[in-house]
Amino acid sequence: MIDRYKSLFKQLIPFKKGCFIPFVVLGDPSENMSLKIIDILIEHGADGLELGIPFSDPLADGKIVQKANLRAFHSGITVHKCFEILKIIRKKNEIIPIGLLLYANLIFKFGINKFYLECFKIGIDSVLIADLPIEESLDFRKCAYNNNISTVFICPPDAKKNIIEKISYYSSGYIYLLSRPGVTGINKRISLPSKKLINQFKKLTITPLIQGFGISNPIQIQRIVQSGISGVICGSVIIKLIENYFNNEKKLLKEIKKLSQSFKKATIITQ
Repeated sequence: MIDRYKSLFKQLIPFKKGCFIPFVVLGDPSENMSLKIIDILIEHGADGLELGIPFSDPLADGKIVQKANLRAFHSGITVHKCFEILKIIRKKNEIIPIGLLLYANLIFKFGINKFYLECFKIGIDSVLIADLPIEESLDFRKCAYNNNISTVFICPPDAKKNIIEKISYYSSGYIYLLSRPGVTGINKRISLPSKKLINQFKKLTITPLIQGFGISNPIQIQRIVQSGISGVICGSVIIKLIENYFNNEKKLLKEIKKLSQSFKKATIITQ
């Protein structure tokens, strides 16, 4: 089984490059446009993908991502259609890591082992369940492990030592560091995780640290990568472009291309 995350970081970290992982919601604003947006992101800088399966009550998401979920639902998206989209993406892109971000209820409804087995068949690399506490994750972790899927956990900036230790042990593929508490959204001011937090993780695990939540410009990305974090996940800033231009395909794809190129460029440490 290919470990796409390991291969990616092996290519980037020794050469002082961070990874740029965009997040978009599958089916936003339509199945066809969703595929075109993902193609543009990959062609112009994305090192990996974090893809959301729409959910009716996304508690960890701010208004921008909530609207994306609604647009996807209005386009007729379902979990089964999401899997069909994912098959197309994987068929076109054999090497790029693909992670899913979703909510526990969707997996319960689908069937936990059935869900992870389907992910394995498609070639999904990781699953992050936004509302799943690590203490309640055993059944999910077992099914993920049995189907060769990495389980990713989120670490808040104020995490206690015992949580850091658990995340270090159980999170594979990468560890998702939050820029701040709260929900997703664009934020002109984000905080870097403390050096203490970064060092605690690096003493416990070699799993790369990726930062997300609120990252919206190249300067933020440069600061994050220079701090010793291996890359960034950016969602709301991309999804806001979809919200602004989904009725103008040419303009939308042009803006996403420009953003993807500038964000990838910012992950390269030049000093």
